[in-house]
Amino acid sequence: MSGKIQRQQLITKLIAKHQVSSQPELQTLLKRNKIEATQATISRDLEELGAVKVRVTGGETVYAIPEFEPARLAPTDHLRRVMGEWVADVVASGTLVVVRTPPGCAHVVASALDRSGLEQLLGTVAGDDTIICVASEQAGGKGLASKLRQLAGLDVKKGKVARV
Repeated sequence: MSGKIQRQQLITKLIAKHQVSSQPELQTLLKRNKIEATQATISRDLEELGAVKVRVTGGETVYAIPEFEPARLAPTDHLRRVMGEWVADVVASGTLVVVRTPPGCAHVVASALDRSGLEQLLGTVAGDDTIICVASEQAGGKGLASKLRQLAGLDVKKGKVARV
């Protein structure tokens, strides 16, 4: 059992350090670290670790392992950077806000939002390219949407990007 744990810890480190785009590439990196693993084992490890493929600059997809640190707050600069880079559109309806991202990027933005500590935001649910944000009743969807547009650098009146 300790072999599996050590292998999965190494996989996590390798994915964080390298832009790993395939299981055979990960298998090669493991071999360099003196760990032999079949493709089936690597596939199971990635599944257990919650690894997902995300699109990076240039359009390539690489593995990423979302962090689960609910107590860790994201600094405002981090949130602004993530929002500015990945948010394409923000619309409100009642106490809900829909945030659109490029395919494969919603979980990154949702994680940053969840860790942001924004008082107006109760929580998020992320799909592949869409996030549903639940606003507090005091802020309402319009108030939260306005704040999210501001953080993303989206021009509220023209609907155009105005990077800050």
